[in-house]
Amino acid sequence: MTDHERLIRWLEHARSRDVSDLGGKNASLGEMIQTLQEAGIRVPGGFATTAAAYRRFVESNDLAPVVREGIEDLHAGRALSEVGSTIRKAFAAANMPDDVDAAVREAYSGLCERAGRDDVDVAVRSSATAEDLPEASFAGQQESFLNVSGADRVVATVQRCYTSLFTDRAIAYREEQGFDHLEIALSAGVQQMVRSDLACAGVAFTLDIETGFDQVVVIDGAWGLGEAVVAGEVDPDTYVVFKPLLADASLRPIVTKERGGKARKVVYGGEGSQGTAMLETTAQERAAFVLDDAEVLTLARWCVAIESHYGMPMDIEWAKDGESGELFIVQARPETVMSQRAAAVLSTYRLTDSGEVLVDGLAIGDAIASGPVIRLASAAEGEHFVDGGVLVTGVTDPDWVPIMKRAAAIVTDHGGRTAHAAIVSRELGLPAIVGAGNATTVLREGEVVTVCCAEGDRGRVYAGELAFERDEVDLDALPATRTRIMANLASPAAAFRWWRLPTRGVGLARIEFIINSHVGVHPLALTRYDEVDDLETRRRIDRLTVGYADRTDFFVDHLARGVARIAASQYPERVIVRMSDFKTNEYAELLGGTAFEPHEENPMIGFRGASRYYSEHYRDGFALECRAMKQAREELGLTNITLMIPFVRTVEEADRVLEVMAANGLVRGEAGLEIYMMAEVPSNITMAEEFAERFDGFSIGSNDLTQLELGIDRDSERLAELFDERNEAVTRRIVELLDKAHRHDTPVGICGQGPSDHPDFAAFLVRHGIDSMSLNPDSIATVIEEVARIERELDDTGRGTEGDR
Repeated sequence: MTDHERLIRWLEHARSRDVSDLGGKNASLGEMIQTLQEAGIRVPGGFATTAAAYRRFVESNDLAPVVREGIEDLHAGRALSEVGSTIRKAFAAANMPDDVDAAVREAYSGLCERAGRDDVDVAVRSSATAEDLPEASFAGQQESFLNVSGADRVVATVQRCYTSLFTDRAIAYREEQGFDHLEIALSAGVQQMVRSDLACAGVAFTLDIETGFDQVVVIDGAWGLGEAVVAGEVDPDTYVVFKPLLADASLRPIVTKERGGKARKVVYGGEGSQGTAMLETTAQERAAFVLDDAEVLTLARWCVAIESHYGMPMDIEWAKDGESGELFIVQARPETVMSQRAAAVLSTYRLTDSGEVLVDGLAIGDAIASGPVIRLASAAEGEHFVDGGVLVTGVTDPDWVPIMKRAAAIVTDHGGRTAHAAIVSRELGLPAIVGAGNATTVLREGEVVTVCCAEGDRGRVYAGELAFERDEVDLDALPATRTRIMANLASPAAAFRWWRLPTRGVGLARIEFIINSHVGVHPLALTRYDEVDDLETRRRIDRLTVGYADRTDFFVDHLARGVARIAASQYPERVIVRMSDFKTNEYAELLGGTAFEPHEENPMIGFRGASRYYSEHYRDGFALECRAMKQAREELGLTNITLMIPFVRTVEEADRVLEVMAANGLVRGEAGLEIYMMAEVPSNITMAEEFAERFDGFSIGSNDLTQLELGIDRDSERLAELFDERNEAVTRRIVELLDKAHRHDTPVGICGQGPSDHPDFAAFLVRHGIDSMSLNPDSIATVIEEVARIERELDDTGRGTEGDR
């Protein structure tokens, strides 16, 4: 090996085994260039200085004693900031050894020749020699520099990388982890720049970093260079892609597509200058997605290939070149938080109190914590922080970590799921809310608040100290049951939280929740936009549907992806999606809804459920629901979706609904489509055999069935003590349904809280052969144990159930 080869390594000659010479970042780049190009994955070329070059720099400038003495002073009580400053000044004042200087210049000249350009612009990134190992993550501890050109500047920037090995945060991290500061070396990677300043860039993870759900790729992106996304300085676009369906080129399994604010972007510095600058984005840029669907799917497939090659979940940085239009992978390292978390125990949090919502933003984690607000403008103000406080600031970087470790919760104005505050909060197990927008102005210094991340993807800061419960479930200890235990899910954002539960599908996914929270507009206000007279309502609809040439596509896309995300969480198990069952008063509350909904004295038994679907007063709204379900099943590929019709009053009505569905491309039996019905009207049970000929299954809606069987308004406080699904009139009806349905080999489930609220009701259902129970996730573990106990008793008495269908 020549002296040059000892000091410099071209990335195409590097492999993963070279971590001790090149650090995890540069070794990984070489590994991908050598092994993944055949898969079409593009990685920008370049070279890296070796650990030997760094040690040559340290040795020739006699820097080891400076480091050793500084660390001894630190242990003796000298301030970290003083120790770090002393060491960095010595590194910055040192001279680059002639042989290292010459090797870097020669390699840079070669890179310019390869690029066909003089003074090619490059990125110079630090890579510590133990960086990004799952058990020793140094990511973010050292510096990287973009848009560097010219041999003199490249050499100087390599030295700046060496100096950054002794930032205060890097020293503190190594002290905490027990690493010898003189045993760690640094490799500087020099890569040709991808001109993402003219396009976009971002990060990707090969699992959901909030829940550990490993069947998706999560991609964040924003305009300009990727540093703004990595640093959490922008709110990026987010795409979630379902891995198991990526191999089918006919599908586009993007189950989440959310447009971020993208208010700023990082670009090259001004004319003739180097480095970078932050600019405001245009209104057009903020309104547009940074990637089209084809690019999202390409990146997702690359991420899956990288994960497969390394055999572990990965944290990946990507960039799109604005000159060539090509995508590139610029970094890949092991994901070191969720993939290391134990899967056997599931912790759940639940607020048991209510209060005023002060601010909200993206929820990080799923915990809850309370404490006094402490607002800090910079990490330098850390001495003012009180242990157990709620840290409120604009944005964090690695200098904040010592303060963050003392916090009960963290709230930032800016950032997305890959922002520094989000990453560190996950590592520390703290609830955090990022991208809150105005937390630093709304939250008052010293006021006690509760930070809740247990209510889906939106975290909320509540006034006061609210009560909450925390439960832990040992998943390995839960017994198996013959009765199919399923989950009730409504929120797409929260669906991945429950993937570890031993459920066998979703027994009830309510699309009205998705319409209310993810769509927000009445479907007829889109199909009959010209009939919306209120100008402010029109303006709000226009803002909501910006980017859609056809406003109805907004409704279809958002509903389809919301349903698909729920279905992905349980794939390939059956996910039963109930078509909309808003009452007229609830529909009227949607944006634009008042113009299309009648006033009813008793909406509970009025124009709801199946009766709307074929009516001229809603038929075109139902058509949008059908388009969304067809898109979720056939374009996104979630064929485990079963559809369910609510509140079917007569057999004739059932026929009319099935006819309308078929006219909209949803034909029972085609492409494996099953259609269930809710059994919640007494006529459903009286005519169960006729309904069984038309539907593939029944799901008991015990609340409506009890209401209509006993003639009790389910919302009446005065009659509340009479409202009980265990009343013999109701249970006889349930037994009748089970008997008739099973004679036709049609499965029957129940999708209410009765079995979890009343163990004796659960026992009754199991003894009479219920095929499935669908429950809220927080009660599933308890019901599983109760159902298993009942099944054991039946086995002991020789009265086992038939098992599920």
